Amino acid sequence: MVMEAVSGYPGYNEMMPKSTATIAEILKLNGYNTAAFGKWHQVPMWESSVAGPFDHRATGMGFEYFYGFVAGMTQQYTPNLYENTTPIEPYFNNKNYYLTTDLADKAITWIRYQHSVAPQKPFFVYFAPGAAHAPHQVPKEWIEQYKGKFDQGWNVYRQETFERQKKLGVIPADTKLTPWPTFVASWDSLSVDQKRLYAREMEVFAGFLTEADHEIGRITDAIDQIGELDNTLIIYIAGDNGASPEGGLEGTANEDQFLNGIPANPQHELKMIDQLGGPYAFNNYPVGWAWASNTPFRWTKQVASHLGGITNGMVISCGPGA
Repeated sequence: MVMEAVSGYPGYNEMMPKSTATIAEILKLNGYNTAAFGKWHQVPMWESSVAGPFDHRATGMGFEYFYGFVAGMTQQYTPNLYENTTPIEPYFNNKNYYLTTDLADKAITWIRYQHSVAPQKPFFVYFAPGAAHAPHQVPKEWIEQYKGKFDQGWNVYRQETFERQKKLGVIPADTKLTPWPTFVASWDSLSVDQKRLYAREMEVFAGFLTEADHEIGRITDAIDQIGELDNTLIIYIAGDNGASPEGGLEGTANEDQFLNGIPANPQHELKMIDQLGGPYAFNNYPVGWAWASNTPFRWTKQVASHLGGITNGMVISCGPGA
């Protein structure tokens, strides 16, 4: 269970026992160098301070180096970061700081150091950026690439995705699309202002995900530059469970409102539309986009009884030497 919702039952108490081992621990014992970058959501809340204990930190579970955040989410411009077990503030006095870029820079540097000193040793990198978990934050140049791309709305987008999946062979040609939920408004029933706001929230999400994909591409290029891409197994997982409904029915400029049961205020969201994706918003899109993003399945993240709640896209790339 994630650390914010633990219970006292075995398997649900957020405490991986000493009798188990992560893949990093196993690989390290077999001669690999290991490092983790980004999200580490494995630490019980009572162990999350600088006082430790640190057994459940990445460096206590098989990773020789860690650079990232100990939580389910964090700000992209002013994140709560740790290097190993030490709190750091790399964004201080750096107006151009952006977390996903920083994570990629650190991963690339670590890979190059490792290879230059001990090129014969294999390495394992776990790279888990905050994208595209809320808050959806990304510089505007990435958002603007998608301007107008979602004006057709979530119902049409869902159908377009479904047809493209069949054409590409991602799903069988005779697959039937699951029904649209009655409790989520159809796009055509929304007001002009709602459509404008909700389309912008999806533009931000798309830009956020694209920027993260770009950074992962930089890491892949760095592995290629040291001549090890054909000798590397890459497992790329898009998502953490299905697309998330945490933005609620109307989306939010501050997800903490939703998590604390504070009703959405569309007029307030509209006033902040130009700040979405920036450092002063903690935005997330409406559940309509989450449902559409889980095409062809039903439901969303947090609903484990349906495939839409738990399904991630995954691509595995294996070079001839891996």
